[in-house]
Amino acid sequence: MFKIQLEEASKRFQYEWIFKNLDLEIESGESLAVTGSNGSGKSTLLKCISGAIPLTSGKISYLKENQSISDSEWFSHISIAAPYMELPEEFSLKELLQFHFKFKNCISGFTVEQIIELLYLKEHAEKQLSQFSSGMKQRVKLGIALFSEVDLILLDEPTSNLDKKGIKWYQDLVFEYKSNRTLLVCSNDPREYEFCLQKIKLEDYK
Repeated sequence: MFKIQLEEASKRFQYEWIFKNLDLEIESGESLAVTGSNGSGKSTLLKCISGAIPLTSGKISYLKENQSISDSEWFSHISIAAPYMELPEEFSLKELLQFHFKFKNCISGFTVEQIIELLYLKEHAEKQLSQFSSGMKQRVKLGIALFSEVDLILLDEPTSNLDKKGIKWYQDLVFEYKSNRTLLVCSNDPREYEFCLQKIKLEDYK
C-alpha cells in the first residue's frame, strides 16, 4: 500500500502565496485532479510533490507499507509527464526508452518495441527526437510516465499539443494502464481528468 500525505502544505514566492494550508491524502489506486485557472499554481504544487522544489512550510510524507520513503529514494517511486520537461533530442526514440528503463523498471510484460507500437511511433523508432513534432514528443512523455513501474504518476496538462485523436488515445491509455497506481493530474481541461474520483480547486487554498 502506497500513500502520500500533505499536512498544511504551503508555498510562497516572495510575498505571494501560491497555495496555503493544503491537507491532502492519496492512497494506492486513487486518482486526484488538481484544477484551477492558468497561473493558479497547479504546476508549482506538482513540482513540490515531486520533490523538485521545496515547500515554504508544512510537510509532505511518502509512505510504502506504512514505512516512510526517504528523499533520496523518492525518485524511484514516481514518474512525471509535463509540458516543461525536456527530452534529450540527440537520442532516437528507441535509444531514449532503452536508456530510461535502465533506471526504472517497465511495467510487467512489456518490451521497448511493444511500447513504441502502443505510442503509434513504430515507423519513427530510429529517428532522433529532434525530428519529432510537439504532439509526438508529448506521446513519448506520457508513454514513459505510464509504462514505468512506479507508485505515483504525476501528469501536468497531459494532452498539451495533442489533437482530438491524441486526446482519445491518452484517455484510453490511462484507463488501460493506471491499474492500482496513484494518479495526480493538474489540469483545467475536464477531458484530461474525467477519470479522477477526487478533485480539488487550487484557488480554494490561497
